[in-house]
Amino acid sequence: MTADDSYDRLEDDNYPAYTMGRAAEMLGTTQNFLRAIGEARLITPLRSEGGHRRYSRYQLRIAARARELVDHGTPIEAACRIIILEDQLEEAKRINAEYRRTASLHTADT
Repeated sequence: MTADDSYDRLEDDNYPAYTMGRAAEMLGTTQNFLRAIGEARLITPLRSEGGHRRYSRYQLRIAARARELVDHGTPIEAACRIIILEDQLEEAKRINAEYRRTASLHTADT
């Protein structure tokens, strides 16, 4: 692997570039909070060869949303469920928009 390959991976939102300690520091939270949202299956950190949790920028954004909800008084389990439902809604909207585009193209062809 070249240095350029390593830099390209850092631009990847799904590349697990952050240790648990660094992730907690960046989010202004505790490592226990990250463990808790992992146990709630909101995010599943990848593991390094040594077994340490590693987080991607995408996972940190999800964790930040969970922290925001918890900071406003939402229990952690409920916060995780809310985020999962928000994600499912966005996916449904994306699928619906794609369906509408496909349907309008099909209608235009006939």
